Amino acid sequence: MDLLLKESLKASYNEQADSRNKVEIESWKVSELDSFVTAIRKEGFHSLLDIGAGSGQHGKYLLDHKLDVTCIDLSPNMVETCRAKGLKAKIMDYYTLNFESESFESVWAMNTLLHVPKVSLPAVLKNIHTVLTQDGLFYMGVYGGKDSEGVWEEDSYIPKRFFSFYTDENLLKVVSPLFEVIDFHIVPEAGGGLDFQSLLLRKKTIVD
Repeated sequence: MDLLLKESLKASYNEQADSRNKVEIESWKVSELDSFVTAIRKEGFHSLLDIGAGSGQHGKYLLDHKLDVTCIDLSPNMVETCRAKGLKAKIMDYYTLNFESESFESVWAMNTLLHVPKVSLPAVLKNIHTVLTQDGLFYMGVYGGKDSEGVWEEDSYIPKRFFSFYTDENLLKVVSPLFEVIDFHIVPEAGGGLDFQSLLLRKKTIVD
C-alpha cells in the first residue's frame, strides 16, 4: 500500500511544483518557523533536516536564519525547486532516511507526515528518531482533530492525495514512545475544517 501511495503522491506533487513555488509563506507558518528557530538557537543547534520540503520555502527561510539545512522530498520536481533556491536537496522520503544515525540536531516536518498511513507512522517516527542527535528537536505539524484516513475525494490535486488525521489524544499517544512533548498547541489561524496540530518534540533515549 505504501509504495502505491508514494508513487501517487510523487505524481501529485510533481504536477504542483511550479504553482507551489509561487506561494508565499502564510503568516501563521512564519510564526511556527520562528518559534522553532528560537528553540533551536536556545539549544545551540545548527543542523536541520527538512522532511517533505516541497518547493523549499521553509527550507530557504531556515537557511536564511543561518541554519545548516538539508531538504528531502519524494518529488524530483520539488527537489529541483529547492536546489534553485541554493538549498542542499535530495530525492528521498521518510520511509527510508539514507543518513547516518544522529546526523541532524533538528528536524522540521510541516504538513508532511499527514500522508503516512496510520499503520506506518510508528516506523516513520523511528526513522526520524534515528537520524536525530541525542536530545535533538523535532517539529511536527499536521492537520487533524478527528480520526480518519483515506484518499481526499474533494482534493484538487491529480492524483488525489491520501491523508491520515488524528485526535489530539491519539496523536500525542503515537509520538510519546519516542519523543518527549515539549509543546503542543492548536493554530486557529490555519483555518479550514480541521485543527492544525503543532508539536515541538525532543528525542527520548530508548534503551533496547
